[in-house]
Amino acid sequence: MSEDTATYVRKVKRAAKILLYRRHRQPGVKGWELRRALGKDYVKIVDLLSQQLSSLGFRVSRVYEDAVDPKNPTTEQLDRARFYVTVKDPLTASDLVMSGWRVDDVAALVVTVSYIISKQGKALRTDVEQILREKFPKWRVERSLNRFIRQGYISESEDVLFLNWRARAEIDQKTLIKLVISGETSPTTDQDSDNP
Repeated sequence: MSEDTATYVRKVKRAAKILLYRRHRQPGVKGWELRRALGKDYVKIVDLLSQQLSSLGFRVSRVYEDAVDPKNPTTEQLDRARFYVTVKDPLTASDLVMSGWRVDDVAALVVTVSYIISKQGKALRTDVEQILREKFPKWRVERSLNRFIRQGYISESEDVLFLNWRARAEIDQKTLIKLVISGETSPTTDQDSDNP
């Protein structure tokens, strides 16, 4: 093995450790943290890691601060982007339960995200709470919304809720809307697809 190859192998292993070990309340790390730990070619190293994780059903996702992903991101945009490991294919209900999510929490998240999407990306918190209270007790609604904010799925500004970086990275919004409209309980997609 050449010295360059050995260096890349070592850096890919280090990238895996950085991305898989949870250090903060929210998963993943910023691009600038990866650049500091791996060097200026960190994007190439992360792409190599993503290729290796692909065979296990995972990938490294990149979420930019802006809602729209740039086609040719600048160094500054990459440094501010959040990188973290996500699953490639949709999770089953049993996978979600094993990951620590309650079924009613998943339902509340689906309703919240769907409603925000239907309102062009922003909705009053009181409107979301009212919809959720039709199925859940008040204390659970407040706890769930606060959890979604804390975990990065939604954000709040002056009583208005928005989709946050984690919802944009983990939730295939087009598939979600199709499922909500059609009333299906699971997507009918090819299991070998790269899209969740």
